[in-house]
Amino acid sequence: MNDRLAISYGLAAVLLWSTVATAFKITLSYMTPIQMLAAASVVSAISLAAVAGFQGKLHLLTSTFAKRPLYYLLLGLINPLIYYLVLFKAYDLLPASLAQPLNYSWAITLTLMAAVFLGQKIRKQDWVAAALGYAGVVVIATKGDIFGLQFDSPLGVGLALLSTVLWAGYWILNAKNQADPVIGLLLGFLLSLPFSIGLSLYSSDWSGIPWQGWAAVTYVGLFEMGITFVLWLNAMKLATNTAKISNLIFISPFISLILLSQIIGEQIHPTTLIGLVMIVVGLLIQQRKGKAK
Repeated sequence: MNDRLAISYGLAAVLLWSTVATAFKITLSYMTPIQMLAAASVVSAISLAAVAGFQGKLHLLTSTFAKRPLYYLLLGLINPLIYYLVLFKAYDLLPASLAQPLNYSWAITLTLMAAVFLGQKIRKQDWVAAALGYAGVVVIATKGDIFGLQFDSPLGVGLALLSTVLWAGYWILNAKNQADPVIGLLLGFLLSLPFSIGLSLYSSDWSGIPWQGWAAVTYVGLFEMGITFVLWLNAMKLATNTAKISNLIFISPFISLILLSQIIGEQIHPTTLIGLVMIVVGLLIQQRKGKAK
């Protein structure tokens, strides 16, 4: 029963995450990246506070922050503030069908950074996965012109790859955090809000945004930056074999490309699929058990 429930939670999270690339592009047609970050962060903070309240954990907020205030401030500045600002700008500059697979290589980045910052050993299969994954990144970014190395938007590609470093860095900083994960995430959003709201008020004009923009950014706040994370945590917690759940995430980018094609009419370049398959195969190789070398 627990495994069936875990798979249900996991599938729900994966299906919701599959829609966010489309939601990003829709929202960015009405808002700037900083407006999108500020509004989505407010929605996420409210939704996470509601979840924490429902779980009876909201009282942990102040005591958790008081133990390590600078640590949680740093986490909040990285995620959501800098990470999502970089990611949203990448989506603003690139077709979502390019930005999403590039960002998907973060797990390979995490392995390499964990070796540097946490002293973890890199196995032979990790090197193979990294080589295959980043070859896939080059195929996607250059649309197959791997020797010409011509990019539609070098800045967009650079930001998409920078987002993988930021996301991996965030999880490395979180590696030994013993606090409740929902409370930790909520703290990050609350601490980043003054910065994102302040920047948006300074740099943007909020007047004239139609209801469609507000609806889209609410969706992003709920299902990319908010409660979907809780669904995934519950899936991993209930599963007797976490590999069965973690492997579900490989469905997401392919569903995402279908939605981008069907809903907002993005043309999916054949090399995007080829590069994405290379990244996913690399990640599957990385997940195989083996002895560290």
